[in-house]
Amino acid sequence: MHKIWLILQREYLVRVRKKSFIVMTLLAPLFLAAIMVIPVYLSTVSDTKDNTIEVLDESGLFVGKLQNSETRKFVPVPGPLEDQKINFLTGDHTALLYIPKVDLDEPAGIRLYAKTNVSIDDKFAIESSLRKEIEAIKFKQSGINQQVLDQIKTEVNIHTTNLSLDGEKDNNAFVTTGAGYIAAFLIYLFIFIYGVQIMRGVIEEKTNRIVEVMISSVKPFQLMMGKILGIAAVGLTQFVLWIILSTVVTSAVTAQLKDELLTQQAAQQAAQQNQFGAAPNPGAFKTNTTAEVLEAAENLNLPLILGCFVFYFLGGYLLYGALFGAVGAAVDNETDTQQFMLPITIPLILSFIVAQTVITRHPDGAVAFWMSIIPFTSPIAMMLRIPFGVPVSELLLSMALLVLGFICTTWIAARIYRVGILMYGKKITYKELSKWLFYKV
Repeated sequence: MHKIWLILQREYLVRVRKKSFIVMTLLAPLFLAAIMVIPVYLSTVSDTKDNTIEVLDESGLFVGKLQNSETRKFVPVPGPLEDQKINFLTGDHTALLYIPKVDLDEPAGIRLYAKTNVSIDDKFAIESSLRKEIEAIKFKQSGINQQVLDQIKTEVNIHTTNLSLDGEKDNNAFVTTGAGYIAAFLIYLFIFIYGVQIMRGVIEEKTNRIVEVMISSVKPFQLMMGKILGIAAVGLTQFVLWIILSTVVTSAVTAQLKDELLTQQAAQQAAQQNQFGAAPNPGAFKTNTTAEVLEAAENLNLPLILGCFVFYFLGGYLLYGALFGAVGAAVDNETDTQQFMLPITIPLILSFIVAQTVITRHPDGAVAFWMSIIPFTSPIAMMLRIPFGVPVSELLLSMALLVLGFICTTWIAARIYRVGILMYGKKITYKELSKWLFYKV
């Protein structure tokens, strides 16, 4: 155990003292803050470009009825169309909207001319304005009062609540899914990044023949476990620092952008009402408000989620890390790792892909259950299920099988590692690897 601890210290200190480790640890929270700040800033920057749209209306149905906005202005122009096209090309307006005589039931032939590609925002806004005016004309012709129809329209939002013997707790499917998805993605990312580091470190030591000197003092199993645990400590340190620094940075950024976020949310709601032509309804329930999201986040069982995250974080890494170390010991260079990497990574990739389409929709289904029990997929699948609530028996069974899986894979990896670490210049096959398991060294 003492020798494993010495190797662990070496692997840990060598990596945390690297400039790349320090730089990425400090920059990651800043990148997160930039992701939050830049979209909000860009959405608040006003576009000073003249966005005037000429309207040539031969039908006479839309004269003076297309409403101007802060970002868009409609200007009527006379015909004929060919002459107006020439005038438009010599002018500085954004676009030319041509409306022929149309059938209100099937309005066809409307064209929007522009000197460059028309933005999606402009296209959708003009289509929405024309649709609203056509609907208003149809309402008037049919004798239906549009205001009465707008009052009839009612938005319905179901408020979800978890009911148990301990009481009631509000929840939000978006918050629950998001919490599980973020935790699962971090584990997925961690296993790949630091698992590959183990493999590359073993290959480097094997290629430089450093391992021959180290093997004279420590057993292969001790060397492998020290390397795996040392890199695990590096990854855990980096993630803890990321969480602390990200919390500080995002809290400061959120406090500064609170007013902008509220203004942006109000603008989006107003734009939706204008787009669909619905009058403000005092009884309408606003879905997915900030208050609901915060309340649902507070009702999450954070101690359980964080505790399980650390367990599956380390358990999944140790299980796959041993296999990555075995691959590194079996080959002489990274080019030869591809044939052995594929079988190892398929369960991990499959669990992440299936998790997004099956587990988040049916967190208690058969597929979700078995994927959260099998050790090779449980670190991803179970973390997606935990925020939704998992029976204690299933959670304990999953944890026990993950520990058992780690023990089995470590035994297999150690058998391969002890032979492969001193094997040079030979192309290894799966048949050869199976023989290594039973060699007596």
